[in-house]
Amino acid sequence: MPKQKIKSHRGAAKRFKRTKSGKFLRSKAFKRHILSSKTTKRKRALRGTTVVADADAAKLARMLPYK
Repeated sequence: MPKQKIKSHRGAAKRFKRTKSGKFLRSKAFKRHILSSKTTKRKRALRGTTVVADADAAKLARMLPYK
């Protein structure tokens, strides 16, 4: 009998993306609400994605085995 497949953590699967080199990408925080009090420069800096910290990458690799 083949070994059972591991389920991906669905919450993590929706929030993180893996690059070709194996690193994880995440979107930046603090850009959801109360944007009127934040400067345009600050909001512009929060666009796009950034690489997840090494400490968290190991946890994500366990949560997302097939991604």
